[in-house]
Amino acid sequence: MGGLKDELLKAIWHAFTALDLDHSGKVSKSQLKVLSHNLCTVLKVPHDPVALEEHFRDDDEGPVSNQGYMPYLNKFILEKVQDNFDKIEFNRMCWTLCVKKNLTKSPLLITEEDAFKVWVIFNFLSEDKYPLIIVPEEIEYLLKKLTEAMGGGWQQEQFEHYKINFDDSKDGLSVWELIELIGNGQFSKGMDRQTVSMAINEVFNELILDVLKQGYMMKKGHRRKNWTERWFVLKPNIISYYVGEDLKDKKGDILLDENCCVESLPDKDGKKCLFLIKCFDKTFEISASDKKKKQEWIQAIHSTIHLLKLGSPPPHKEARQRRKELRKKLLAEQEELERQMKELQTANENKQQELETVRKIRQQMEEQVAQKSSELEQYLQRVQELEDMYLKLQEALEDERQARQDEETVRKLQARLLEEESSKRAELEKWHLEQQQAIQTTEAEKQELENQRVLKERALQEAMEQLEQLELERKQALEQYEGVKKKLEMATSKTKSWKDKVAQHEGLIRLIEPGSKNPHLITNWGPAAFTQAELEEREKNWKGKKNTE
Repeated sequence: MGGLKDELLKAIWHAFTALDLDHSGKVSKSQLKVLSHNLCTVLKVPHDPVALEEHFRDDDEGPVSNQGYMPYLNKFILEKVQDNFDKIEFNRMCWTLCVKKNLTKSPLLITEEDAFKVWVIFNFLSEDKYPLIIVPEEIEYLLKKLTEAMGGGWQQEQFEHYKINFDDSKDGLSVWELIELIGNGQFSKGMDRQTVSMAINEVFNELILDVLKQGYMMKKGHRRKNWTERWFVLKPNIISYYVGEDLKDKKGDILLDENCCVESLPDKDGKKCLFLIKCFDKTFEISASDKKKKQEWIQAIHSTIHLLKLGSPPPHKEARQRRKELRKKLLAEQEELERQMKELQTANENKQQELETVRKIRQQMEEQVAQKSSELEQYLQRVQELEDMYLKLQEALEDERQARQDEETVRKLQARLLEEESSKRAELEKWHLEQQQAIQTTEAEKQELENQRVLKERALQEAMEQLEQLELERKQALEQYEGVKKKLEMATSKTKSWKDKVAQHEGLIRLIEPGSKNPHLITNWGPAAFTQAELEEREKNWKGKKNTE
């Protein structure tokens, strides 16, 4: 009941907002009374005019805000609503109150009836907070459904570009902005008005009227056993069949529950693509147009019965709930993340303050340490100066003591030197006398040595002249030697040529040469000056010439 109440409140909110002409958030009591009467009529709730007057009976004749109207709306209308009213009629009544004020005057690709269906779909997909908006995720879901119904291809890049240009100050679109987005054909380019209208109607039937599947099939009658074409409409707990798809002439219902089942049947009696729906009290034989449609209907009915067994809502409502829960979860995670970030930021700021405090304390301590260091450095410098002064004083005292010792030593040395000087002076006088005598003796020796030197220089001069004469003779002998050597080389060359000629005449004529120191050989000509090697060579040459002849 809570879900139904939330859905009703969304449509009523649009009506209440439309009655707020000056956008003050308040509506006059007379208008609220008319609205309450109309709501009671379409929701089939007993109207209690006395309760209405009692609720608004006060001295204030001014308008009533939404918060002021909500207690009456909840107590006297919404809590009494049963699920037996016409939802389309209820939505159309609220739509009539708000459409003239809010619908854009610019021409749209869709009709006002299509805009009404988009308005109802918006209420189904919008967030449960006011003012009502539809978030980008639900916009994408709706546009995908419409594109699929039109038989077109979804342009994800185009939608991503649209999201990039989306107003960051808003979390989503209002219903009138959504109607304008669909009506201007931005995401249905190339489609005519009829195709767009059929797509909106198909999505409306699925999301609002809970139509899970619909289409023409043949049904076998229970009495006459004849086959008749019917328009079947599958909903979460019922299959209704009509004469035509305009739904004006309803022929019957197939009530579904968890005990129903669907089975495939073989072809018979000239009918193909048969399947059977078994219910508690009746069985229905149906023939689809082809095998694909047959399998789709069997699968759809089987899924519906399975959901009834599980007690689950229709797929589109369950998917919507999952998307909302996922967004809530993501929002909660984002809020938790923001909270953690704030805590971290606060902790970081506290740490920064602590660090700043520590930094200041550290700076103060550093300044104190620097001051103490400066004082310590000055103290150490003063101590060092005192130590230097002490060392200098020690050195001065030591220098003074050493100076006194040196003075005593010098005094003693001076006395000793005076004694030595007197003795040396006496010795020098003695040496001077001896030197005078030596000088006289040396003068005579010097004269004699000078005479000897002159004689030696003359002998040396003569020797040098003889040496130059010998050098000249040596050069002449060397030139004569070179001439003899050249004559000898010429004679040797001539001798060699004669020797070769003699060798060619087999030794008839032999040059007289010095004999070898080796033992001589005896030939036919007598003792010869041939060596064994020469003899072997001559024998070898002689044999070679003989063989040639």
